[in-house]
Amino acid sequence: MTDYSIATIPPDQPLPADDPDRSLTVALPDDPAVPHISQAGNVYSLLISGAQTEGRYCLIDMLVPDGGGPPPHRHQFEEMFTLLEGELEFTFRGETQTIRAPASINIPANASHQFANRSGRMAHMLCMCTPAGQEDFFLAVADRIPDRQSPAPKPDAVKQAEKKELMQKLAPKYRTEFLSAK
Repeated sequence: MTDYSIATIPPDQPLPADDPDRSLTVALPDDPAVPHISQAGNVYSLLISGAQTEGRYCLIDMLVPDGGGPPPHRHQFEEMFTLLEGELEFTFRGETQTIRAPASINIPANASHQFANRSGRMAHMLCMCTPAGQEDFFLAVADRIPDRQSPAPKPDAVKQAEKKELMQKLAPKYRTEFLSAK
């Protein structure tokens, strides 16, 4: 068995005291207080932010329509997906495989990857990024929408070019690099 405690608390030290300033977080994807965004045709609900976890992780609920998914990219944080419904093609370091729900997929930090929905129906998954920060990138580049049932905006070519330029400009700040499709 691997001892992961070495990375956080030395085994000869007691656990820190509970922090009563931190509270229980209950996130409901249909809650109007949850930020809902549309990014490249996908609808994301930002369930738990880094502000709520002291930067440890964020949790994003993702609805990916047929044809949806990000371009090839990599980032300097771990990303774990739990595919709840549907199927997606995951490309990891150039190798593509179809993943069907239910399944969990872990993407190690700095590894090239992307996912694409080619199934003909909606895919639903949760995405955890650790440490947090990806939710801030999405808030900086995505369109806000009223709720998760709202249709994704359909930007014209000019707006798409502007979004792509903004994403490229902000990517380094959020420890992300977009890669050319091969």
